[in-house]
Amino acid sequence: MKTILIVCVLALAAVAYARPGDTYTDKFDNVNLDEILENRRLLIPYIKCVLEQGKCTPDGKELKSHIREALENNCAKCTETQRRGTRRVLGHLINHETDFWTQLCAKYDPDRKYVTKYESELRTVKA
Repeated sequence: MKTILIVCVLALAAVAYARPGDTYTDKFDNVNLDEILENRRLLIPYIKCVLEQGKCTPDGKELKSHIREALENNCAKCTETQRRGTRRVLGHLINHETDFWTQLCAKYDPDRKYVTKYESELRTVKA
């Protein structure tokens, strides 16, 4: 199975293995996010991992461990590639996986302090 979602997801696709005071590793910066986002068979296991509804790969576990920090700090430890990837993943979830987006918000930002900004920036207008 392909590595890292978004991150997912959610986030987040390459948010893993943080070095203290530095950026997250760029180990996953070359992951083909389009392939994952366009294939629910690849996407759903990552979403279920970060929601603690399914098994996690080692990279999924690492991703899950950084979601809250990345969300709260506007991805401060992310590389530029990770920031762009995070926006793509979040935009996809907001616009195409609304049920999962709602669950992710409830889990990682129940007070909606951070996700509202992403929703207003990344939601596509339906004609």
